[in-house]
Amino acid sequence: MRKEDAAIDSYHKWHSPSLGEDFELKVYGERGRPMMVFPSLGGRFFDFENFGMVEACRPYLDSGRLQIFAVDGRDAQSWLNEGVPISERGRRHEAWDACIVREALPFIRERSALGDPRGLIVSGCSAGAFHAANFIFRHPELCGALVALSGAYSLGHFKPLGDTCDEHVYFNDPLRYLPGLTDERFLQLYRHSRIIICVGGGAWEQDCLAESRRLSDILRAKGVPHWLDLWGPDVNHDWPWWRKQLPYFLGHVL
Repeated sequence: MRKEDAAIDSYHKWHSPSLGEDFELKVYGERGRPMMVFPSLGGRFFDFENFGMVEACRPYLDSGRLQIFAVDGRDAQSWLNEGVPISERGRRHEAWDACIVREALPFIRERSALGDPRGLIVSGCSAGAFHAANFIFRHPELCGALVALSGAYSLGHFKPLGDTCDEHVYFNDPLRYLPGLTDERFLQLYRHSRIIICVGGGAWEQDCLAESRRLSDILRAKGVPHWLDLWGPDVNHDWPWWRKQLPYFLGHVL
């Protein structure tokens, strides 16, 4: 962070009734369209800054076109917590989702003076892309744009999942619930959203590439416009590429 930016980048913490523990986030920029970013697998709210993503977006922040809200994750308590049944992991994820919806979003709206909730952008890299996509597909009335980078969009990667699929699992697995979704209220909101799915063809992208294509196929079958952008075989599942991709796509969203 540059010295002159210190006054406009701020840290916030409160005790979350939804989680029963403290919740943290960080804000970057004074004004502009708000973007909520989710951390990657097992990550924290400060990772977005520490891996250079904030600086990659700095031109949009400095020009007042963008304000970033980096929220904390709870993967270690939910999907990564192999010490509890998958249904309990799903319930812990739901508590985190409630914290985002009931606590973080009102904070974001107040801080950004967001009039239309659908003006919110959601984004993330790797598992952060999964969380961002799951969020917009579950809560399309609360955000209107998705920039998902190198995501895998099913829970099948978490062990031991097995055949367990209660409501807390099913409704957090986009590749399960989207094919059977017929509610036009949701579909119409999807169709009026800006949905960007990007993935590379290089190292560690194989699962993400397959699931990004699968997600695109599902959206196409539902008549949902979206942009599936497949980058080349030299584009790896790693931060240097995400630092290139996010500013590029923001240029199309803002």
